[in-house]
Amino acid sequence: MSFLKILYYPDKRLRLIAKPVKKIDTTIKHIVNNMIDTMHQEEGIGLAATQVNIQLQIVVVKKMEEQKDNLILINPVIVKKKGHISIEEGCLSIPKYRATVPRSNYIKVRAINIYGKAIEIEAKSIVSICIQHEIDHLHGRLFIDYLSKFKQDRIEKKFKKIKKQKNLLKE
Repeated sequence: MSFLKILYYPDKRLRLIAKPVKKIDTTIKHIVNNMIDTMHQEEGIGLAATQVNIQLQIVVVKKMEEQKDNLILINPVIVKKKGHISIEEGCLSIPKYRATVPRSNYIKVRAINIYGKAIEIEAKSIVSICIQHEIDHLHGRLFIDYLSKFKQDRIEKKFKKIKKQKNLLKE
């Protein structure tokens, strides 16, 4: 069991675009297992590799009612969207901040599973929202990007101030 360090906003690495995984090998499987451990440790419902400074297209989603296991999506692509839903979202990389974000209620996703097999999954409601949120991370987008410029500026100032205070405490 190994825990990875989560990047916190406004870390610029959260804006990097992840590269596709070329081959599922023991290194990728190890990363996935560490991501799952980290997600559970941090009490999150999803985690993208970019949030732990691994610039690869890997997403893990916590096991929920309709899922038998944790969902592992490698090189995920949303191929279909329907409906609208908005709930208050949070993010492990932006702790203690939540906002209502518009999402699609239903999505169909193509990806590769941990065994290297092409899969297609359908998700709705909270699972759909979580997958969309995590795929956004792979493209360097954060849920706060959906907010007004005014709100984004306030959040950035708040988190820069927190980061500065933490750095002063370290000195």
